[in-house]
Amino acid sequence: MHAKLLASAAACLAALAVAAPATSAVNPQNAGLQVALRAWGVYFGPIDGIAGPVTARAVRTFQRRKGLKADGIPGPSTRRAFGRLGRPLYGKRALRRGMVGWDVSVLQFMLTRRGAPTGIIDGYFGRETGQALKRFQRRAGLASDAVAGPRTRRALDRSLLARADQGRPRSVREKLNYWASRYGMSERFIRAVAWVESGWQPRAVSPAGARGVMQVTPGTWEYVQTVLVGHPIPHTVDGNIQVGVLYMRQMYREFNGNVRRTLAAYNQGPYSLRRNGMYRETRQDVRTVLATVGRL
Repeated sequence: MHAKLLASAAACLAALAVAAPATSAVNPQNAGLQVALRAWGVYFGPIDGIAGPVTARAVRTFQRRKGLKADGIPGPSTRRAFGRLGRPLYGKRALRRGMVGWDVSVLQFMLTRRGAPTGIIDGYFGRETGQALKRFQRRAGLASDAVAGPRTRRALDRSLLARADQGRPRSVREKLNYWASRYGMSERFIRAVAWVESGWQPRAVSPAGARGVMQVTPGTWEYVQTVLVGHPIPHTVDGNIQVGVLYMRQMYREFNGNVRRTLAAYNQGPYSLRRNGMYRETRQDVRTVLATVGRL
């Protein structure tokens, strides 16, 4: 690689290294994923709600065993293969004693994090989970009926769900800077990625169906809002950039801070990159992004 590109890559690495700490990556929906993976004997890490490399590897292992595309993304087909522990996602139903599911695992995880431990987090709503839920409801000033309905979920979610920010920037450049800063990414790095991907055009659509400023595919959007943040992200310019930045940050973590592989995974997909290596066109895109950093 040209000396200038090497210097640019080093600068990117240093800038990306200031990404937000691991605790900011906690998403309760990931706890549901980890419980299901543990039940199938492919995950032995903590139920911590963090979709890190160990969790991603476990998802790929499970997918291979089930004959699914081993892309590390727990989409609908993967969740169906989990059986009862793979559905429904948290927030789809009221939860009460006797229920089993992904959402029960999430509830147990959230109660434990809010100081009402349920004992083992296993996706089964038993007596201990009911008692923990009652303790939380009493503290929150709610009826202690051991049913996690909408009001209880709102009380649990209050400090965890993202909220709309006031006074968001208007221009694409400002929006790129805003979301990069919010998620601990280098602003100039994200600006360069977006420029190479779309020329900062919100209405850009690729032949593969990737859309918007960050050229996000429907599958990536589903993965980010389901696994990484745990709630829907609106299909707006802001939403497109938010999804792209979050996905880029996840690729950076999965590929252990390797900037070139992070860019390649964003462009080519992590499954394809691991299986096939970097395609020629991907190498060119990576070089172009690195050469663009700092020029916009």
